[in-house]
Amino acid sequence: MNSNPDVKVLVCIPAFNESRSIAEIINKAKIYADGVIVYDDGSTDDTYELAKTAGATVIKSPKNSGYGTAIRDLFQAARGQNADIMITLDSDGQHNPDHIPRLIEPLRTQNYDIVIGSRFLSKDDKEKVPRYRSLGIKTITKLTQSASYSGLTDSQSGFRAYNKKALTKINLFEDGMAVSTEILLRAREKNLLATEVPITINYETDDTSTHNPISHGIGVLYSVLQYISLRHPLAFYGLPGIALLGVAALFLKNALHLFSTTGYVSTNMILISIGIAVVGVVLLATAAIVYTLIALLKGKIKY
Repeated sequence: MNSNPDVKVLVCIPAFNESRSIAEIINKAKIYADGVIVYDDGSTDDTYELAKTAGATVIKSPKNSGYGTAIRDLFQAARGQNADIMITLDSDGQHNPDHIPRLIEPLRTQNYDIVIGSRFLSKDDKEKVPRYRSLGIKTITKLTQSASYSGLTDSQSGFRAYNKKALTKINLFEDGMAVSTEILLRAREKNLLATEVPITINYETDDTSTHNPISHGIGVLYSVLQYISLRHPLAFYGLPGIALLGVAALFLKNALHLFSTTGYVSTNMILISIGIAVVGVVLLATAAIVYTLIALLKGKIKY
C-alpha cells in the first residue's frame, strides 16, 4: 500500500496474453500503490480473469489494438481516477515492481514530472541487455534525443512514472510502439522535466518481444520526423528547399557555360535543373504554409 495517503499512486499495466505473469505483477505492484489498472488488449487467454481476481481494475479491449492504444487509455483512466502519480510497467515480468519506489522518489523530492527506468545507467544492468536489443534501443534513443531530451539513455523503457502535471499535459495519438517516443516528444514540447533512474530488466522470462525491430524503428523515425516537421517547419522544409534551389542553379550554370563555350544545348542538365528547382519551390511553399497554419493555431498570427 502507498505509504503516503495524501498522494494517490496508480500502477497501470498494458497486457496481452500474460496469464503466466499478470497476477504476480499485480500483487507486487499493489504494495506500492493505491490501485492497479490493467488494460487487457484483446487477450485470448485468462489474463482478464486473473487480473480481476488479483484485485486490479481491468479495461477489456475486444480486440488487440496496440501498445499505444493501451497506454493512451491508461492515461485517460488515471486522469479519471484523479491520480497524483501514475506508474506504467510491462506485464511480462521483465520489470520488477519492487523498483517502483525508485521511480516515485524524484517526483516527490526533486520536482520532476516524468521518471524513466533506464537499463543503461548501471554497468551491471547494461551488460544484461542482449546486444541486438542494446543496439536497437540506443539507435532509437539517439533519434529521440534529437527532438526531446538530450541526456536520455533509454527512450523505449516502458517502466515510467508520471506526476499529475504530466498526466494533464500529455495527449497521445500513436497506436503502436512509437507511443514511447511520442510521450517524450510531447513532454519536451510542454517543458516537462524528465529524468532517469537505474532499473534491472529480467531477460530470463519466457516471453520475448514480438515486435519487429525494423518496423518499430521506422515507426519511431516517422514520429520524430513528423514532430520536427511540425515543430520547426521552416528548418525542416525550408532549408532543404533552399539547398535544392542552389543545386538547381548550379546545374543551370553548367548548362549555360557549356552552351557559351561549345554551342551545345544540354537538355538533360536543363531538365534536371528545372525538376530540382520545382521540388525546392514546393518545399519552400510547404514551409511557409505549415508555419503559417501552426502560427494561426497558436495565436501568433492574427487574422
